[in-house]
Amino acid sequence: MKVLVVVGTRPEAIKMAPLVAALEARRDIFDTRLCVSGQHRDMMDSVIHLFGLTVHYDLNVMVHNQSVADITTKVLTGVSGVLEAESPDVVLIHGDTTTSFAAALAAHYHRAPVGHVEAGLRTHDKWHPFPEEMNRRLADALCDYHYAPTERARENLLAENIPPEQIVVTGNTAIDALLWAAKQPCSFDDPFLERAGADRRLILVTAHRRESFGAPFREMCSAMRDVVNHNDNVEVIYPMHPNPNVRKAACEILRGHERIRLVEPLGYLPFVQLQKKAYLILTDSGGIQEEAPSLGTPVLVMRDTTERPEAVDAGVSKLVGTKRADIAREVQQLLDKEADYNQMASAVNPFGDGHASERIAGHLADLAQNQRGIHA
Repeated sequence: MKVLVVVGTRPEAIKMAPLVAALEARRDIFDTRLCVSGQHRDMMDSVIHLFGLTVHYDLNVMVHNQSVADITTKVLTGVSGVLEAESPDVVLIHGDTTTSFAAALAAHYHRAPVGHVEAGLRTHDKWHPFPEEMNRRLADALCDYHYAPTERARENLLAENIPPEQIVVTGNTAIDALLWAAKQPCSFDDPFLERAGADRRLILVTAHRRESFGAPFREMCSAMRDVVNHNDNVEVIYPMHPNPNVRKAACEILRGHERIRLVEPLGYLPFVQLQKKAYLILTDSGGIQEEAPSLGTPVLVMRDTTERPEAVDAGVSKLVGTKRADIAREVQQLLDKEADYNQMASAVNPFGDGHASERIAGHLADLAQNQRGIHA
């Protein structure tokens, strides 16, 4: 079976790397090709190197501050060319990125079957997160195999009339990657990062969602500064996304405080190590909601909706919105109330056991075996 794996962003590459490894471990069954769109550039390259992935096609679509429409059209055209060259038996995409949606559409135009890893996540609000919510919905409508990370994701797909035989509940491949990364040795050249969490409670921050640009993002940054000013035993590390809409507000509000460190985007291993060191994480990221609970780190989600409600239901994360006062209050509660903190830190991660990639590869192997039987 010829399998074309398409990724565009750093999170996609991290989450698909264990699956690529699982496919390449069964070369008697799979002929695997990796296509990178380049939707993220520098951040993507570091992950490719870390996991030792072989890139067969690099579309290199990244242009500074380009629009979503630009990315969509470039990926659609680029992946179409790859499909013409390879004629794969199945195309694998991941999650909610513009690369994933455009690749699924290209595959549909070429009548190539598509498997969606991390299918079925929903907020049911097409503007939150934007454009990710609609990327997921449209991709799922185009796909033939839906690898749902949880039972709730499966239920979302069934509610949209996806045939049950097309859905496999696998767990999330992010946990496969995380559990591997957490065991790897890692140190920091920056003394601040190396000692982070040793003398003070570390709050790790990630924030970059488009729907938060402008006033909401300034509220989020102001809340972070309020928390640090109110607690002498707290420090913040914020690896900033390259988007200029993120950097401008973060630098204006947070720069210059001795216990707030704004840093460039970190490699995957260093970032996992900071997640382990962190007392809690403030984020608007989807992936962090999946990863941090496996490390026993509570997550406060600076959004009004989440496509990962399982984390909220399990008590490992909490939605706190984007208002300055609300964020600061919820952080303070976890700093002050040990029982509340311990309850979040000890809850069980609902997103997987580290074997999702094996389950997906097993399903594809069964499909390949059936194809052989038909052709025989």
